[in-house]
Amino acid sequence: MSRDLSDNVGNVQEIHFASARELVRRIRARELSAREVVRAHLDQIERTNPHVNAIVTLVAEKALAQAREADERLASGAATGPLHGLPVAHKDTHATAGIRTTSGSPIFADHVPAADDLIVERLRAAGAITIGKTNVPEFAAGSHTFNPVFGATRNPYDPSRSAGGSSGGAAAALACGMHPIADGSDMGGSLRNPASFCNVVGFRPSPGRVPAFPVTAGWATMGVQGPMAREVADAALLLSVLAGPDPRSPIALETPGSAFAPPLGGDVAGLRLAWSPDLGGMVPVDPAVTGVLEPAVAVFERIGCTVEEACPDLSGANEVFRTLRAWHWDTALGALLDERRADFKPSLVDNIEAGRVLTGADIGRAETLHTALFHRVRTFFEHYDALLLPVSQVPPFDADIEYPSEVAGEPMPDYLEWMRSCFLVSATGSPALSVPAGFTGDGLPVGLQIVGPHHADLAVLRIGHAFEQATRHARRRPPLA
Repeated sequence: MSRDLSDNVGNVQEIHFASARELVRRIRARELSAREVVRAHLDQIERTNPHVNAIVTLVAEKALAQAREADERLASGAATGPLHGLPVAHKDTHATAGIRTTSGSPIFADHVPAADDLIVERLRAAGAITIGKTNVPEFAAGSHTFNPVFGATRNPYDPSRSAGGSSGGAAAALACGMHPIADGSDMGGSLRNPASFCNVVGFRPSPGRVPAFPVTAGWATMGVQGPMAREVADAALLLSVLAGPDPRSPIALETPGSAFAPPLGGDVAGLRLAWSPDLGGMVPVDPAVTGVLEPAVAVFERIGCTVEEACPDLSGANEVFRTLRAWHWDTALGALLDERRADFKPSLVDNIEAGRVLTGADIGRAETLHTALFHRVRTFFEHYDALLLPVSQVPPFDADIEYPSEVAGEPMPDYLEWMRSCFLVSATGSPALSVPAGFTGDGLPVGLQIVGPHHADLAVLRIGHAFEQATRHARRRPPLA
């Protein structure tokens, strides 16, 4: 049976399921040392990682050395960051100086970067301690985490099932208590789908909210980086570190990260919410998913919100996403494909090839549709404070297949189609949160997606926090943990 654990840490053995906020408080109060916290998480990795394959590169000795330095810094009276002493494993597509970063590709199986990506740089500057890297699909392409370098990451609630992706290793590690916070990225659902599958929180921020560097196309908005955690307030704490302007990103938003620091309290009574179980018929959804979400949505009415079934007009979003995604893959990996075609999975080759045949007119049409989509969604949110919908169209599926071949009886022609409930939202540019919403009859997690107006990141987090406090689904731990 799963266990229900509270926020409070009664002893060192439960450090690995404490909230990030609680751990930071206790380290600062010197009730715990950073070494104790890191050691507890390393012990949990040793116990649980063999069952799920979430953390694929471990730097235990480096982490313990950093923890010792963190304790010495605190003892000296020097200033400490908001994540001081917290262990974190970084997504294996995020470059980490001196630590192997493979992107799940045999081409980079032995690659050790000389510099950190900006997202890692900010985490380290805030006092976080790197313990390793989390597993990803090859080049983070797809929402099921498997690759020829490390194999598949498995779901902590049922290891025969997928943990989602592309931030699947991060989500599974969070669910198992291997680290309290995690960084991830999201183009078509890569923060949200694994969060839904693993009963944790994943937040896709507005483009530019978390600046990225280095990137191939600095003006592109489809892919973003963002936070994952076991609780919404911890995701907000991490966002407060990751967000904020940087001169190396041309689309970075000027709002300082401190605007997102918890607490997230605030009355949500009176908010007007739209609920769409299938995006107006645009996506098939497994009845097991809607069976969990329909009663979950009713929770909002109990806490004082008005909920109506409604959906923005998302026509054109499919073409926008698929066109700009294909362009992205060709831009980022086209030259490498020419050199190492045999080392790419077939589905990714197809995506890159689709980008190669695009014309200027194709890109222009996609951007025109993109603009029209933005204005229709903007108008929709003049009437609603947020949109509620499924994160994933299916519960966690068999880990030994690449993607579901059908959803609710409808065939899925490729590995993107079953992710429509996420990637159509990506095309809108809206902030979107995956928050635990309950479990199927088989005990598999299901997440609720909360989407807000343009740049309304904080409002979305507050709504998700209110739902989380009213339901407490995030406290249900996987049996193996």
